[in-house]
Amino acid sequence: MVFMAEPVGPRVYSCCNCRNHVCLHDDIISKAFQGRNGRAFLFSHAMNVVVGAKEDRQLMTGLHTVADIYCNDCREVLGWKYERAYEETQKYKEGKFIFEKSKIVKENW
Repeated sequence: MVFMAEPVGPRVYSCCNCRNHVCLHDDIISKAFQGRNGRAFLFSHAMNVVVGAKEDRQLMTGLHTVADIYCNDCREVLGWKYERAYEETQKYKEGKFIFEKSKIVKENW
């Protein structure tokens, strides 16, 4: 008896609009974040995104410098990148990415 295995690649999230791969499931730090439109995930890395202009924004956890992130292909706003956290307890977010759950879809799983 021979068993054929399907090749299994990384679990990927894609842009909800054009299916461009934008982040990996293995890079999720937390699923307990709030975005502009509901739940959001904090990721350590992103790919195939454009980082917009930095701006100071008052968020639920205090003042942060953030930059919106856009899909590299269709320019859909997917979330934001934390550039700077002003409160010491929030410094772990610096350089990390928020993807809104409503803006990404699961691929390859």
